[in-house]
Amino acid sequence: MNPLEQHADTITGTAILNCLGREASAVEGRVTVGDTHVTIGLPRTGTVLRARRGRWMSDPERRVGDRWRPLDWRELVTLVCRELTLHTGAAPEGFVAEIAQSRAALGAMLRARAEAPLPEEPYRRSEQALVAGHRYHPAPKGRGGAAAEQWLPYTPEAHTCFPLRLLAVRADAVAEEGTVTGLDGAAAAVPDGYRPLVAHPWQLGLLEERLRGLFGAGVLRWVAARHRPVWPTSSVRTVYDPAADVFLKFSLDVRITNDIRRMWRYDLRWTSPLAGLLGEVFAEVGAVFPGAAFLVDRGYRTVDVGDTDVYEGLAVLLRDGVRAHARPGVTPLLAAGISEGFPGNPLDGLDADAALRWWRRYLEVVVPPALHAFFRHGVVLECHMQNVLVGVDGGGMPVQAFFRDQEGVRLLASRHAALLRAIDGPHAGDRGVETAPGWRRLQYCLVVNHLNEIAGAVVERHPALAADVWAEARAAFLAYGHDHGTARELHDLLTSPCVPGKTNMLLRWTRSHGSAATYIDHPNPLSLPAAVSGR
Repeated sequence: MNPLEQHADTITGTAILNCLGREASAVEGRVTVGDTHVTIGLPRTGTVLRARRGRWMSDPERRVGDRWRPLDWRELVTLVCRELTLHTGAAPEGFVAEIAQSRAALGAMLRARAEAPLPEEPYRRSEQALVAGHRYHPAPKGRGGAAAEQWLPYTPEAHTCFPLRLLAVRADAVAEEGTVTGLDGAAAAVPDGYRPLVAHPWQLGLLEERLRGLFGAGVLRWVAARHRPVWPTSSVRTVYDPAADVFLKFSLDVRITNDIRRMWRYDLRWTSPLAGLLGEVFAEVGAVFPGAAFLVDRGYRTVDVGDTDVYEGLAVLLRDGVRAHARPGVTPLLAAGISEGFPGNPLDGLDADAALRWWRRYLEVVVPPALHAFFRHGVVLECHMQNVLVGVDGGGMPVQAFFRDQEGVRLLASRHAALLRAIDGPHAGDRGVETAPGWRRLQYCLVVNHLNEIAGAVVERHPALAADVWAEARAAFLAYGHDHGTARELHDLLTSPCVPGKTNMLLRWTRSHGSAATYIDHPNPLSLPAAVSGR
């Protein structure tokens, strides 16, 4: 088999194994970890699987009699579907198709990536490094089942860059909130009585039928001027404009992992209130932890003709660039890219002592700001690896952390009741959460989705550091608790045997929205008995 196709098969099978390993307790499976393999029992079908143990599981096999028979990813999916059908009583509507589409898309990405020149900038390389995508999602590279030629020109995995399209919108049809002057760079090319609107070419193709009447009525007009090139970040629908040092986030009416990636009106109305709040919060966070910053979503612009699909579908969000927040000589890198690996990864080439020092500095710049936003300000950051940039100095050592994506931010209802009532009315929506669910969300994002994976990248290079990395992590949490008066809450975290793990496979099986996520107990890598911790 072609090595690229084999690689795509391996990544696809590993994603299923990772989901199964994490979620087996939710389907009452049995997981046994040995020296070289992980064994997973599926009780309803009587199936016993095993996979090679490693940072991520691989090489699935099924026990047949007293022998182990290798499985390809299609056979593995078939066995998982049988188990989940019996467990849930529901048929796998669309589940197998999504995985197959993800596998096909992955193959196309790998072929295109192999032919693309490597970007010069380390930051771009880190953003476009996520070939495997979400390692704990069954269909991490789904692109809505569309043919590859429709999306390959815009996919980060192929190291693409492209110009945006420029539209002229009749002034009376423009809707905007917040600070959007950064969207007016092409105003000179727009006719009198119109305002400029940049648009993602892929989304324009998806909306073509819906927009035809607006062009015919003169509400929208094409502008011949070409926007300067931008390049897609790891989220696919957000692009970076390096010349202007701004990020632009678009709707894409495509399912990528759990959700259709549209900018819902509900989230858009929170843009300005959250920009104001996060600006105030991170002024204080950055004063306490110098270098910590949030890349605020300044505002958005769209088209309002009384059609929600058009309003949401053409919305463009303007986000702070990273250079404006980075200190001189600091290079931003996507945390997820550091985990996945890319040419120029600061972890490469470090000996064990240097790698442990690097990890200690990483913890110091990432952990305290996320905890402080929660405990001091009642703000729950969605600080998973794709939402955190780490700034490294000339020697590759972490010195700053930049958090992003207001859409994933949640507010503790007990601390922000007035703001939640003002925006959401008497019945707060998804933005407000009680303290316990908010703390659970932060633990999942920070510990399981983020630190667990960066630690894995360190230990993969230096297996002897397996215990040391988590001793350092415990120390970072305890130090924050001691210095800022939250020792009891963090002590409870550090002595708990479990932290929350998200059930992405069951979420897709039931075809639920991403916000309907459920959590199961995940072994806590931070756990330390109270008698040993001394607190």
